[in-house]
Amino acid sequence: MQELKVRYYENELEDDFAENNGNIEKVKIDKNYKYLHKNIFWKIGAFIVYRLVFYIPAILYAKIKHGLKIEGKDKIKEYRKHNKNGYFVYHNHTQEILDTFLPSIVNKPTKAYIIANADNVSIKGLKTANKMMGALPLPEDKESTKKFVEAINYHLEKGKPISIYPEAHVWPYYTGIRNYKSTSFRYPVKSNVPVFACTTTYQKNKKGKAKVKLYIDGPYYPNVDLPPKQAQEKLRDEVYNKMVERSKQSNIEVIKYEKQK
Repeated sequence: MQELKVRYYENELEDDFAENNGNIEKVKIDKNYKYLHKNIFWKIGAFIVYRLVFYIPAILYAKIKHGLKIEGKDKIKEYRKHNKNGYFVYHNHTQEILDTFLPSIVNKPTKAYIIANADNVSIKGLKTANKMMGALPLPEDKESTKKFVEAINYHLEKGKPISIYPEAHVWPYYTGIRNYKSTSFRYPVKSNVPVFACTTTYQKNKKGKAKVKLYIDGPYYPNVDLPPKQAQEKLRDEVYNKMVERSKQSNIEVIKYEKQK
């Protein structure tokens, strides 16, 4: 059996347990940040990085390190079979490395894009590679927000999926679903595209160790009859409630999280 560790938190919405948190000099995401690269040489480089350098190691890592299994992947395949537009996938955030791979694995063979914070395009030696692998850092001003939204719409029109981790911060091996805001659900509401819930759970293998099993649910569609804010909240609740339901499939704890008194 794996030894149970205990970690203490104060704020469910803000606390972050990422190992490298705070050690990165962040790139400023302003009007000068380029979200869309249409240059042919960039596209060729991105194809090589994504398909040949990134994807195969991602699969091997997920299978060997975490024993990854996925239930419900056919729901995404069925949607793509009948629709040309892209969609959003919402994940709970419980791994630093694996969570960078899951969008590509879940949506294969289609390239997935990930809405992330600036850390992901600020790591020395990996800035360009992470951009090529689909990182879309959150904008920091009005000008960059416009470019950010344009990039999202461009990828959706091309039929690409966009993944979001609404919990925002990493809690390794956490088996619950942390409360998260509805802010990120404004994107599918504004674009009027569906969303899928992708819930990471931890289940015992034959040796009594934790393996990862994902559950994919959806699609969930924005309610066009509601005002945008209400539609955003409704969509958030549908995804959140399904994640909570699926999280109950976890049957092993590697790290126990307790609120600091």
